Amino acid sequence: MNLDQARFYMVEQQIRPWDVLDPKILDLLMDLPRHLFVESGNEELAYSDIELPIGQNQTMMAPKIEGRLLQALDIDDSDTILEIGTGSGYLTALMANLGKSVTTVEIHPDIQAIAKTRLASYKNIDFQEGDGSDNWNDGKDYDVIVLTGSVTEVPQNYKEKLNLGGRLVVISGNSPAMTAQTITRISNQEWETETLFETDLAALITSKPKSSFTF
Repeated sequence: MNLDQARFYMVEQQIRPWDVLDPKILDLLMDLPRHLFVESGNEELAYSDIELPIGQNQTMMAPKIEGRLLQALDIDDSDTILEIGTGSGYLTALMANLGKSVTTVEIHPDIQAIAKTRLASYKNIDFQEGDGSDNWNDGKDYDVIVLTGSVTEVPQNYKEKLNLGGRLVVISGNSPAMTAQTITRISNQEWETETLFETDLAALITSKPKSSFTF
């Protein structure tokens, strides 16, 4: 398989038709090889419209979801970013290319260790280990926050961690009916919510409903 051609088809046949039209995002998705962020043996599946396993029963989001969320975040080169759920490191890399800095939090040490290796060339990524499903109490506010797993309800703590004008992208609800949203802080006590699309995404580990023990 020609992986460069597969990446082109991913952008043109999956991501662009899903209303990801920002040239900056499309160019970045074309430039960053996604197959470098998947498990060995899955390289030929890296550009397919599917979720891929990354260990610990976790999965990598489908490319069109990643593209749509990235466009909604509207990152510029002065933005500080908080990512909850490092995962494969692919979205981390995309955001590090766009923003000033990324703090990325992962609950599984082995998953983050692999991501660190993949992201070794980046100097603007701060790796943190722990549970960030409801809050990451580092005393900092951010311009951009993204939760890479779903939550039952949008955590108020993350809304409070946004700088004025900051954006939180989150997928919330209960399977199979979840909603992706962008929440923008417009004043000290006001946030504006934009619904992006309906989807179904695995939950952040400790964010699962108490009645379900089945990311």
